[in-house]
Amino acid sequence: MPRDSLQSSNADPAQTDAASTDQKAPPGRKRFILIGLLAVALIALLAFGWHYWTIGRFEVSTDDAYVRVDFAILAPKTAGYVATVPAIANQAVHAGDPLVTLEDGDARDALAQAEAQLAVQQASIQRIESQEAAAATSITQAEAQVTAAEAVSVQAAADLTRYIRLAQTDAASAQRLESARATAATSEASLAEARAGVSAAEANARVVSAQKLEAEAMVPGLTAQRDQAARVLNETVLRAPVDGVVGNLSVAIGDYVTPGKRLMAIVPLRDTYIEANFKETQIEKLLPGTHVRVDVDAYPDRSFDATVIGISPASGAVFSLLPPENATGNFTKVVQRLPVRVQVPDDVAEAGWLRPGMSVVVTADTRTTPPHQD
Repeated sequence: MPRDSLQSSNADPAQTDAASTDQKAPPGRKRFILIGLLAVALIALLAFGWHYWTIGRFEVSTDDAYVRVDFAILAPKTAGYVATVPAIANQAVHAGDPLVTLEDGDARDALAQAEAQLAVQQASIQRIESQEAAAATSITQAEAQVTAAEAVSVQAAADLTRYIRLAQTDAASAQRLESARATAATSEASLAEARAGVSAAEANARVVSAQKLEAEAMVPGLTAQRDQAARVLNETVLRAPVDGVVGNLSVAIGDYVTPGKRLMAIVPLRDTYIEANFKETQIEKLLPGTHVRVDVDAYPDRSFDATVIGISPASGAVFSLLPPENATGNFTKVVQRLPVRVQVPDDVAEAGWLRPGMSVVVTADTRTTPPHQD
């Protein structure tokens, strides 16, 4: 037999034993791996079950939730051309900061004209008041003249009576009697004239008083015109209504703007809140006061606790422009969603990292829901 064949036949038993040993080893390792996997799966299942039983079954969650804010729109109240735009997109501003100014030449002219008209009217009132004082003086003088005329008339009447008695006894001449009669008549005429002067002075005073009332009645209207012109001038400067950040800036120098035109939005980031659209089947155990956990998609490592502050009185479909009508035709039931408002904690809102429109996941812990109040 060849030598190589002998060596091959001598090596075959050892190689066969080694091969069978190698074939027996893997089943043991496989069983070990399988047992390990089963143990891990069992631990995971127990952990999941424990979490569900202690926490998970009390939680309701939705990813149909977004950061919202009630922002302010900056729009002019008067028409005009834009003179300057101090505002910059995405700039933080404070309430009262000037953001847009309009050309104010016409407004200043209108204010100056209104102020001039009011000043003229006030000067007219002062002139009439002077006339009123003069009229009162005239009345006093006329009354003094009446008093003097009455004294003269009384004296003349007494003289006439005396001369009449004297004439009856021929103690006074007829000429003297006639002179007394003329004096008495003259004094009576002077008294009547003085009394007429008083009436005229009083009538003039009444006319002056009426003129004053008429002039004073025009003051409120002219004052209102002045105030309106001042308000229009003030409205040529558009100021930030609230603290916030400038967004959606859509105005430039030289633009012609009309009342109500949207120029920009002022977003108060400190007033952000969460609007979570929960399914109607999840609403049963949600009430204002329920605690929630909010996870922000934009910041995977950030989450915060918040509180439900309100639930919409109707589903979103009810408030849509064209509410669905299922009274006729085929019907497919669709689970409705109701908006739930979640208050953002002050420290999170003031940090400013939440932006309206961001997507979030809201998980509510129904164990914290306050008792129902009938």
